[in-house]
Amino acid sequence: MRIDGESGTVVDISLRKTTLRNLDGTVHHFPHGSITRVSNLSKDWARVNLDVRIPYNSNLEHIIKIVNTVGEELANDIEYKDFIITPPKFLRVDDFAESALIIKILGDTKPLKQWEVTGEFRKRLKIAFDNEGIKMPLPQRVIHKSE
Repeated sequence: MRIDGESGTVVDISLRKTTLRNLDGTVHHFPHGSITRVSNLSKDWARVNLDVRIPYNSNLEHIIKIVNTVGEELANDIEYKDFIITPPKFLRVDDFAESALIIKILGDTKPLKQWEVTGEFRKRLKIAFDNEGIKMPLPQRVIHKSE
């Protein structure tokens, strides 16, 4: 649940207030009369929504294959398959950034499982990139010296 910009698990609802506990353990109390916006983060399904920076010199078709393979393997893993509705997969090149291409990866999960699935997907994707020799891009500057 997200209330007025704060996210967490609902730990109490009374006639006068709603109480959330965030991932850090912080407890937030919201008097009902002051709440202006509520977002339900656990209705029906949730989403892996990941932006990944890849080097400009990467073979994009190869990257897409790796991303989709890692997503399928995760969705078939006995520990995660019950959490995943649609495996994380490549959606598009989202941006041409200063030092990297940014690709968008989406997948659907059971409610409240998006963070766990996204974390495991990131870990597996990093391992797959390492195995394929794909380096994560770092910011770069080219300096020209004039004489």
